[in-house]
Amino acid sequence: MSSLSLAARDTATMLRRNLLHARRYPSLTLNLLLTPIMLLLLFVYIFGDTMSAGIGGDRSDYIAYLVPGLLLMTIGSTTIGTAVSVSTDMTEGIIARFRTMAIHRGSVITGHVIGSVIQSVLSVVLVGAVGVAIGFRSTDATAVEWLAAFG
Repeated sequence: MSSLSLAARDTATMLRRNLLHARRYPSLTLNLLLTPIMLLLLFVYIFGDTMSAGIGGDRSDYIAYLVPGLLLMTIGSTTIGTAVSVSTDMTEGIIARFRTMAIHRGSVITGHVIGSVIQSVLSVVLVGAVGVAIGFRSTDATAVEWLAAFG
């Protein structure tokens, strides 16, 4: 086998390990998914009337202001979760064990990054769906601009 195919196999193994951790510890995954949704609902339905008065518009203007910020916060919280996961692996000694094994050196971090991207996409889609359900509409952006924003 070539070194590229071995690196891809090792990365797939580390990605599987990362996704199994997400499945075994659902509180971490639910925290990544539910915290932005709860904040979105809190800021729209509890604080919405007061905050929308501050920007001088109605609730739809406030939702159009709020949802993109919460989508960015969702991506940031997923990134923090990945950093904590890598730090935990470093302190628990699993990285030292991986160094003694015949695996590609970059596969551990690559597996974490791909797993983080998967979790981030799921979180953004879920928060975006809730945002659309509560009234978020973009009237000014084109489809190409939306694809650029998601990219």
